[in-house]
Amino acid sequence: MGKPQRRYDVDWLRVLVTLTVFYFHNARFFDFMGWHVKNEQKSVAMMVFVGFLSLQWMMPLFFVLAGAGTCFALGFRTGGRYVKERVGRLLVPFIFGLCVLIPPQAYCEHVSFSGFDGTYLQFYPRFFENLPFYFSLGWFGQGHHLWFLGVLFCFSMVSLPLFLYLRTESGKRVLSSIASFFDRPGAIFLLAVPIAGVESSLQTYGEGGWNRYAYLVFFLCGYLLFSHPRFERAVERQGKAALIIGVPSMLVLVGVGAYYYLGKDVDLGFGYSATAVLWRLLKGFNAWCWIVAILSYGRRYLSFSNRFLNYASETVLPFYIWHQTVIVVIGFYVVRWHASILAKYIVISTASLVSIIVLCEVLVKRTNVTRFLFGMRPKKRRVRP
Repeated sequence: MGKPQRRYDVDWLRVLVTLTVFYFHNARFFDFMGWHVKNEQKSVAMMVFVGFLSLQWMMPLFFVLAGAGTCFALGFRTGGRYVKERVGRLLVPFIFGLCVLIPPQAYCEHVSFSGFDGTYLQFYPRFFENLPFYFSLGWFGQGHHLWFLGVLFCFSMVSLPLFLYLRTESGKRVLSSIASFFDRPGAIFLLAVPIAGVESSLQTYGEGGWNRYAYLVFFLCGYLLFSHPRFERAVERQGKAALIIGVPSMLVLVGVGAYYYLGKDVDLGFGYSATAVLWRLLKGFNAWCWIVAILSYGRRYLSFSNRFLNYASETVLPFYIWHQTVIVVIGFYVVRWHASILAKYIVISTASLVSIIVLCEVLVKRTNVTRFLFGMRPKKRRVRP
């Protein structure tokens, strides 16, 4: 099995969505929802920005791209090599981050909201007291932003038998039949049905604004979309239609969500009232429209490489692992300033961006030990002439 041709559009989207989640988390100090550290004054504009990203496409796109990555990886890896790669890429940085990078976030949160006045060293052992309980429930939220790595690792292992079957001759015939159906005009939008069905019938548990099983559907769809040329052709053709549908339905979602959340203090992600179920149903369909549009225009305009992409593609995972801890720690001090929301946002985001890049360059990329802990491949040995 040889390596497939590099998909630069997928690399670009992975980098861009990581930068998006970075600026999203910088805005979380100023929205109306709960978070680890909050600014005293809140902003409706920040709330709309956060709501659009978290509700509609940010984390769903992460899982779709992860499904695409799995499709590419299994194109030149055996199942055993894939499991080994997933352990190193996801499980190792998740465990390391949980022990080293998440406690500072939790400390800032406890100082901000629970009145804890002890030192960080006094707090550190307390962080681990409830972890066995959380993980016995299969809940990764205690891993803060690293929940994505833990959940994705589980999805990768659970879905591996299906993906390996689709690599067999029998599976390829099944896949070809499915791809032929979805290559029909407009049929690609039918993949929104299982997403909307899961999201509307199950309540949201707070991991990125979606039910985790909806993420599993996004992950499986991501694999499918890159497993056969007919899927990709269907996505490319329907990009404009997806955008035309996605924009107005998104405006309805944001408007209804803001009305109930701010006006009636109701979170439509929970409960089984007709309004809540219909809202989540529309949310799932709308998110898929955005995914189709983003993938379509990404394929059209981002199929190229440059020096920035080469650098960012290698750094994107350690950047993600570092980002929220750095943001929370810096924001913990900045939100106390007597300054405008915009000024604080600019200071926090700029200082965090510079700090993360420096940390990646100085503390992560220099040695193979630290590269291993952050899910990176080891440095290539230089061959002496």
